[in-house]
Amino acid sequence: MRLLFFFILLFGQCTLCLESSAHESQPGTLEIRERADQRYELTWRAPIYYGGPHPARLELPELWRDTIVPEEKLLPDSQVFRRVVALDGKGVDGSIIRFPGLEKTITTVFVRLIRLDGTSTTEVVRPTLPSVRLRGERPANVAAFEYTGLGFYHILQGIDHLLFVLGLLLIVKGRMMLVKTITAFTVAHSITLGIATLGYASVPLAPLNAAIALSILFLGPEIVRSWRGQSSLTIRYPWMVAFLFGLLHGFGFASGLTTTGMPQAEIPLALLFFNVGVEFGQLAFVFTALALVPSFTILEVHWPRPVTALPGYVVGSLGAYWTIQRTVILLGVV
Repeated sequence: MRLLFFFILLFGQCTLCLESSAHESQPGTLEIRERADQRYELTWRAPIYYGGPHPARLELPELWRDTIVPEEKLLPDSQVFRRVVALDGKGVDGSIIRFPGLEKTITTVFVRLIRLDGTSTTEVVRPTLPSVRLRGERPANVAAFEYTGLGFYHILQGIDHLLFVLGLLLIVKGRMMLVKTITAFTVAHSITLGIATLGYASVPLAPLNAAIALSILFLGPEIVRSWRGQSSLTIRYPWMVAFLFGLLHGFGFASGLTTTGMPQAEIPLALLFFNVGVEFGQLAFVFTALALVPSFTILEVHWPRPVTALPGYVVGSLGAYWTIQRTVILLGVV
C-alpha cells in the first residue's frame, strides 16, 4: 500500500505533466485511395492538438505531383486535408510518407491504402518513427503482431484507463479478490470492445470520455473509505464495479481500433490481437505496481499515516479535473 502511494504520486505527476486525456491523444488518419492507374486521392485528418493545429504535417515522396489544388477543411475536432496526386510510374509500393512534427506529440497515425481491386492495408505510424513505407498485403502473423502492439501501446497511452485500474488496486484486498476484479474488468471491456468493433453499438467520443473520467472520480472517495476501514458496496464487491465500468472503458478501447480503418477481412484478427495487446499492457501495469510493494518492505520505507490517505484524494482530484474538462468540451463551452 505504501509503495502504491509513491507509485500513484509519481503516476499523478506524470499525468499532470503530460496533461493527457483521450481527447488530446486522438489518432490521426491518412487514407490513400487509388482512383485510377497511378492516381490516388489522399485524405489526411490531423486531430486538433491542445486546442490548436496539430504540429505534424504530411510530406509525400518528391515525385508525387498534385493534380488539383489541395483542399483544407476545419472541423470541430480536426483539420482535414484532401489532395489528388499522380505518381511517377513506379507504383505506390515502396514509397515512403513522412510526418515531420509527429515526434513532438503523443499522436498515433493510421495510414490506410485502398486499391482499385478493393484490397486494403493499414499501417501504424508512431511518434518514435514518424514515417511509413507503403507495401502490399502482409502475412497474418505480421498483422497479428502489429495489432498486438497497437493494443499494448493504446492501453499504456491511455492514462485515464490506467488510473482507473490503479484505483481498483488501492481498494482490493487479497489475491483472490484481485484476480476476480481484474478478470471482471477484462471480461467487461472485451465485451464492449467486440460489440463496438463489430459495429453493433457505438458511443459518441465526447460523452464517453466524460463518463470514463467520472468512473475515476467515483473511485476516489471509495479509496478513502477503504483507508479508514469503512465498508461500502464497492469495497465489498470491487469486481462488480470493475465489471460495470469496464463495459464503459471497452468502448474507449474500441476507439483506438476502429479508427485504424482496418479492412473488413482483418476485423476478427484485429479484434483478437488488439485485445491481447490491451491485456498484456494492463497486466504489465498491474505487475509493475504490485512489484513495488515488497520493495517498500525491503527498503523499510515508512510513510506517516495521514500521508497514506493521499492516493484516494489524488485519484479523486484527477478524476474531477478530467470530468470537468471533458464536460466543458462536451458542452462546447471552449
